[in-house]
Amino acid sequence: MHPYVAELIGTMFLVLFGNGVVANVVLPKTSGNDGGWIVIAAGWGIAVFIGAFCSSEFSGAHLNPAVTFAMYLADDSFGLVDGGGYIVAQMLGAMAGALLVYVFYREHFRTASDDPDGMRACFCTAPQIRKLPQAFLCETIGTFALILPIFLMVAPGFSSGPEPVDSDPVLGLGSIGLLPVGLLVFGIGLSLGGTTGYAINPARDLGPRLIHALLPIKGKQGNDWQYAWVPVLGPLTGAALAALVNALL
Repeated sequence: MHPYVAELIGTMFLVLFGNGVVANVVLPKTSGNDGGWIVIAAGWGIAVFIGAFCSSEFSGAHLNPAVTFAMYLADDSFGLVDGGGYIVAQMLGAMAGALLVYVFYREHFRTASDDPDGMRACFCTAPQIRKLPQAFLCETIGTFALILPIFLMVAPGFSSGPEPVDSDPVLGLGSIGLLPVGLLVFGIGLSLGGTTGYAINPARDLGPRLIHALLPIKGKQGNDWQYAWVPVLGPLTGAALAALVNALL
């Protein structure tokens, strides 16, 4: 499988399972309605595991422009063209995953027409306290807490792309290494996710936000473009800081 196709498929499943658990908890008349934050955090951890499991052998399982950006900064062999292709594939995969969530929960979206914020939460993130500089800081720290541990788990001699290191398929990790990354995302959700919904992934937020804007969802109200830069620039900033600290270690 081509690495770009793997990134698209992996990110699609990441968003399908991740935003799917949000929809299951937030939308009315689902069995998971009001399941709570722990259910959402657990679902996102599993979503990362599934997406990485599907793509690790072929692309290194970035599934996140912030991870791709950090790997580009850290590895001279991972070029700008490769990184750009990964990011485009991640965006397309995130949009496809968001569309599948909508198709799957379409009837439940219809019953949620009086809660536009809840419907939008099934696609993208929003801050609980609307102080954008603080939200930017939270996204930066959350992404730093994602990427620096990934660097530390795969060192020494990680592989930023599809080529395995010592036959290990994902960023220098063996297949058992996929579980720690999923647990890491679960932990970030539990500990650091309550302020902004922990996008920590520009594609995971921007791709579904675009789908929310395009879909004819009854009762939706706006896409909060004023906030949309935070879950893009915050994760990229956190990724750059993680790459810098890793270089200094």
